[in-house]
Amino acid sequence: MIKMLKIKRIKDGRKNVAQVKELLDSRSGDNLSQYREIAADILKNVKANGDQAVLEYTSRFDGIKFKASELEVTEAEIKTAVKKVDKDFIKALKNAAANIEEFHVEQKDRSWQKLKKPGIITGQICQPLKKAGVYVPGGRAAYPSSVLMTVIPAKVAGVEEIVMLTPPDQEGKVSPVILAAADIAGVDRIFKVGGAQAVAAAAYGTETIPGVDIIVGPGNIYVSMAKELVFGQVKIDMIAGPSEIMIMAEKDSNPAFIAADLMSQAEHDPLASSILVTDAPELIKEVEKELEEQITGLNKKEIIKESLESFGLMIEVEDQQAALEMINLVAPEHLELAVKNPFELLPAVENAGSIFLGEYTPEPVGDYYAGPNHVLPTNSTARFFSPLSVRDFVKYSGFIHYSQEALNEASADVICLAEGEGLDAHANSVRIRKEN
Repeated sequence: MIKMLKIKRIKDGRKNVAQVKELLDSRSGDNLSQYREIAADILKNVKANGDQAVLEYTSRFDGIKFKASELEVTEAEIKTAVKKVDKDFIKALKNAAANIEEFHVEQKDRSWQKLKKPGIITGQICQPLKKAGVYVPGGRAAYPSSVLMTVIPAKVAGVEEIVMLTPPDQEGKVSPVILAAADIAGVDRIFKVGGAQAVAAAAYGTETIPGVDIIVGPGNIYVSMAKELVFGQVKIDMIAGPSEIMIMAEKDSNPAFIAADLMSQAEHDPLASSILVTDAPELIKEVEKELEEQITGLNKKEIIKESLESFGLMIEVEDQQAALEMINLVAPEHLELAVKNPFELLPAVENAGSIFLGEYTPEPVGDYYAGPNHVLPTNSTARFFSPLSVRDFVKYSGFIHYSQEALNEASADVICLAEGEGLDAHANSVRIRKEN
């Protein structure tokens, strides 16, 4: 039996924004050094010992004793798994995959060149990375939606080989729904490896697992620390923290919808944060009542309760302008504008990972189906990070061409700048061409 929920309430959000930020920051803990040290040891071991280290960690952490030849999921395993998945679920995955692909195709960039003036050509080459590593977590649940969201942008970008790494279950297998999603999305190779050792294997390569150019996808604290440590050896998407949602509502907003959406985020993790910001204090009371009523019928009510009481917030502000200021200061991962005229407010939103407009656009539509990516910046990093996209899986090179005449015309400026920085060999590199 769930006791009455006790969710923190803040008045005058402008004055108390520091309190909100402090609450969100506290979810990551004050001391990550112990996790970073463990991850560093795992990385070092896998880099030095390859498959042997991966197999040892898989035995220790997952309780599965594989041979190196058993790490990779076979085509037969995939076919068997797909047959076990409900046909309606397969259909839903395919529909979601089509929406995700359609959205991400619009993000494709291009190579270009421009004749600036006679004798000068500049341009950009845009080309996909060769190999991408996609990490798909296990643990609390299987997330086939994360497979679609991480693999499809890489496919759209033109990545040659996509390698998926995911921890095995207690029987040494991968969830059938994960394999079904991987099959639909177009994963090339799948390995039954999780944790920091999976990140290490993808970053450095082993005898069995190929090294990649980028590692994307969420994971636990050890996965996050490992990704942080291999950044520079490979590219990564971001260091994702606990999830959050912020809902802006007004007097006439539906309290039942708001309560349902707050709990849909809270069920992810006890560290998830669900925040309501409104200029209608009477709405807060109605939402609290709905939370009490709806939570009783949910499977993960204990997780939801812990999340809401530890990191949930009801923020009362004086007007919509104050609510928007609070949103931009918090920079939430998910933002719902549960108001009558959300498009009028959209231009004022500066910082948010993904934005859901109107009362009939709940966050789960974005999580699973609509098309925009659900791998999003957390912990206020939407101030400077963006959702996972096609652009993460490509790289750019600039190019220039100067004719002799064009270089002669520019030489005085280039020499002046080089000598101004004290680099006379740079100046000489231009001068010698002018004189010859």
